[in-house]
Amino acid sequence: MSLVELIAQADERGLAASGLGCLDRCVPLLGATEDDEALRPLWTSLADGGTGWSEGLAAARGQLRDTVAAGEAAELVRRMLGAAPDGAVPGDWRGWADACSVAALQVHRMLDSGAAGVAEGPAGVREGSTEGVTPLVAAELRRQTRILELLASGAGGLRQARDLSTEGRRVLRAVVSRRARGRV
Repeated sequence: MSLVELIAQADERGLAASGLGCLDRCVPLLGATEDDEALRPLWTSLADGGTGWSEGLAAARGQLRDTVAAGEAAELVRRMLGAAPDGAVPGDWRGWADACSVAALQVHRMLDSGAAGVAEGPAGVREGSTEGVTPLVAAELRRQTRILELLASGAGGLRQARDLSTEGRRVLRAVVSRRARGRV
């Protein structure tokens, strides 16, 4: 099943976790590593049925607001955070999860050194076209798909979804660090 189909079938909790996971994996683009845990209260909120989401979101926005990271990829991450729904309006969750999916794939594509000349953008990849997809983008696609599958299968999937996002965050942090060293 394609990523687009999985998002279309996901419930609110799955959509919230999908969007949050995409955002969580991309946080290293905003700068300091101490901000990696800025989204932890939102994961806790999802585990508690949504209790405290608005407060956790406000705190995360405050903590990540003054980051100095520049560039198109960092701006995409800021937009993901800014667009996160404050409440539980179903249409908001689906739109946010979908936009975060596209943005996260785009971020990974921008950062993948092998992406030069790759024509397939996030839309085609999300529909299942993986020809010519670089390793970093392919890994992000697998994480997004797996998170939605885990959450569709039951309540125990949230912890695994967070673990997958943590792994993806570490990978992206390493890519960002490697790129920074190459520019120095």
